[in-house]
Amino acid sequence: MTIRSMLSGFAKGLVGEAMPADEDPAPERFIVRGVNVVVVNTRPDIATETVVERLNEALGLIETYQPWRLRHLQRDLGEIRVERFACRGAFMPDLRTCITELTFLARRDINAAPVASSILHEGVHARVHAMGVSPINRDRAREERICRRAELAFGLAMPEELGQQVVERARASLELEDQDVAPVIDWTEAERRVGAADRESA
Repeated sequence: MTIRSMLSGFAKGLVGEAMPADEDPAPERFIVRGVNVVVVNTRPDIATETVVERLNEALGLIETYQPWRLRHLQRDLGEIRVERFACRGAFMPDLRTCITELTFLARRDINAAPVASSILHEGVHARVHAMGVSPINRDRAREERICRRAELAFGLAMPEELGQQVVERARASLELEDQDVAPVIDWTEAERRVGAADRESA
C-alpha cells in the first residue's frame, strides 16, 4: 500500500508533512538498530544503500546521545518508512509509521544530526499517540512544541559541531505563533510540487 492510497483515509490523523511520487517500486525491508525500516525508492539517482546508511548513522546519534529515545522508537513505531515526500517527515498514527523523506536522507551537504532530529521529532508524536492522545482532538500546536523542545534538548546533548543546526532550527520554530508552528498542509499543492521536482531531476 502506498502513502498516496492511504492519504484520503488518514489525512486527518497525519502529523507532519508528507506526499509520495506517482509510481512506487516494490518496498525493500531492513532492520536498523532494532527498528523495522521500509524503503520505497522512486529515484533512480539515489542508491537505497546510501539512505539506509544515513538512517543507521542518524539512529546511531540518537542511541549515543539520548538512548531512551531510541528505545521509545523501538516500542512506539511499527516501522520507519522511507519514501519521497514534500517535506522531511510525518507520523501516521493509524499505522504507527514514521515517514522519513527519501531525498532528505540522501543529502550530504548536512550531517546526520538534522535527520536524527527529524526522526526523533516524529518519535515524540508516536510517544504521544502511544499515551492515548487522540490524533483528531489533540492540541496540534502544543504537541508540535513538545516535539520541538525534544529536538532542542537533543541538539544541546550533542557536541556543538553536530547539534548547532538542530538547536537553531528548534529555537526558531519555538518562537512561531500557533498557526505557523503547526500549519495546515495543502496536500494537493504538496503533491504537485513533489511531482514537478522529480520530473526536473529525471
